[in-house]
Amino acid sequence: MIETKNIHKKFSNLHVLKGVDLIVNKREIISIVGASGAGKSTLLQIIGTLEKPDTGNVFFEGQNVSNFKKKELAEFRNKNIGFVFQFHHLLPEFNALENVCIPGFIAKKRKKIVEERAKELLIKLGLENRLEHKPNQLSGGEQQRVSVARALINNPLLILADEPSGNLDSKNAESLHEIFFELRDTFDQTFIIVTHNDKLAELADRKLTMSDGQIV
Repeated sequence: MIETKNIHKKFSNLHVLKGVDLIVNKREIISIVGASGAGKSTLLQIIGTLEKPDTGNVFFEGQNVSNFKKKELAEFRNKNIGFVFQFHHLLPEFNALENVCIPGFIAKKRKKIVEERAKELLIKLGLENRLEHKPNQLSGGEQQRVSVARALINNPLLILADEPSGNLDSKNAESLHEIFFELRDTFDQTFIIVTHNDKLAELADRKLTMSDGQIV
């Protein structure tokens, strides 16, 4: 489903990625571990088309997305990729339901269809009584589940998660990890998860370790 070939990335004089080759299969859950500064988040951002590699290519179902123009990339991301970050990035002025709907509206889908899908996801994630609550009225675990629902609203093929349980206590972290596996089994999605959580890393179908800008 995804292939990266010889990915290099520098920031000023810092050589962050040094020729990364990776193949990811459909429905696979991959964890990426390694010390801070190993290049994990940068690789995730390049796979997610948020960053461009200096050299090398990213293929998504055979398409070389590294060659896409800015507008093409934005449309491609919105349709195919969902992001879950350590910090939830929920908009404070909107309630849970509205936050989840935003990517659907950006994709120009019909309001009724988007809202129904958002409700369905929030209910599936145990937030049926929190639809109209704003982020500051939600716990950390609830906010993270809202961000997971938002990542899923457009039925993306790929979910990229960067330290998704980094700000959660152990109970909420475990709940979130279980949700990822349920979602894969329900919606046939593929997950790439950067994590320092050993338990989550070991649960994945495949655990990759990065060191000094390479997969080792």
